[in-house]
Amino acid sequence: QVQLVESGGDSVLAGGSLRLSCAVSGVTFSGKHVAWFRQAPGKEREGVAAIYGGAMTYYADSVKGRFTISQDGSKTTVYLQMNSLKPEDTAMYICGVGITWFGPLHPKTYTYWGQGTQVTVSS
Repeated sequence: QVQLVESGGDSVLAGGSLRLSCAVSGVTFSGKHVAWFRQAPGKEREGVAAIYGGAMTYYADSVKGRFTISQDGSKTTVYLQMNSLKPEDTAMYICGVGITWFGPLHPKTYTYWGQGTQVTVSS
């Protein structure tokens, strides 16, 4: 059974930092993209960052230079380091593991999803 469990969400002030974690079991990262998406109320799910093979990374323009995606050596956990947070970063952050291909930040690429962790940034 595939499980993705996110953690690390919190309420912070603008300019602050958070580190999100996504623990994955039941599926390996081999040959698959792993990504972080976010979804705010009333908005579509938006791809934030993705990683492939532990080294190839992709970022949405809105987070480039502020967010960093990485994975641990055991390839069971993916992280999202978020710096210089802005109120517009407020959303539920959800990780996904992809087995199809519509692009690294396209939600259709991802088959397995976690439940998400809430990030709230106040000014």
